Amino acid sequence: MSAPVPVAESRVAVLVDCDNTTPEILEYALRVVAQFGRVVLRRGYGNQSTLGKTWQDALVRQAFTPCLQYQYAAGKNTADIALALDALEAMFDHRADKFCLVTSDSDFAYLCRKLRERGATVCIVGEAKTPEALRNASDQFFEWRPAPTPDAETAAGVPTLPKPDLPKQPSIKRRPRFVLEAITLLASNTSEGRVHLSALGQYLKRTDPSFSPASYGHSGLVDMLKTYDLLALKRETGGHYTVGLSEMRLSENAATGASSANGN
Repeated sequence: MSAPVPVAESRVAVLVDCDNTTPEILEYALRVVAQFGRVVLRRGYGNQSTLGKTWQDALVRQAFTPCLQYQYAAGKNTADIALALDALEAMFDHRADKFCLVTSDSDFAYLCRKLRERGATVCIVGEAKTPEALRNASDQFFEWRPAPTPDAETAAGVPTLPKPDLPKQPSIKRRPRFVLEAITLLASNTSEGRVHLSALGQYLKRTDPSFSPASYGHSGLVDMLKTYDLLALKRETGGHYTVGLSEMRLSENAATGASSANGN
């Protein structure tokens, strides 16, 4: 029996806009991209002040190549152009097929679109300030949130009284309507009137790269779908799930269609 052919790992390029974000985001970005493949390019772009002061320790510690770009004129940022050109070069040279851009600068939205047009996968790791234009230009958006800082008294070394143990407030679980609309759309194209959860998850990520059930108070997509009265979740043979409209919702849709056909 011949040995199985190993599946080639995806090659990932992590390109950081050091002039636009903070060094604390770097470790989070590397944890995010670990799921996509092997990181073959690690580069940080910025001017002399940014790379020599703010980012030096982080880039050295995480084995990133600093890409220094001098400012040829006051107020002109040349690092963005260098990052964009290096990304396209890495794609055309087949050194990388997946790209992680660490930035919150919407100027990179066009770069994301060009990379994806050529078949590359692009994710963005950015801060809460990241504009919608950049989030939606990527295949997936990951929002980094800084760790909470100690209050002023603790930072100054002043002892504080222990806080009383308060009962844990249950998280509010929300049911966004767009999930129901997505299932209605996808299930209508199948003979069974049901859609696999993997296909649904991919669709939701494509329409909103920052989508996460946790943002709506749920531990996962299955947990989220169980809260919808108008959906029927089913565990198929093999352990995977499918979901479709409940019988009540199907009856409502049929009644609405008949009413429209009769001109009512």
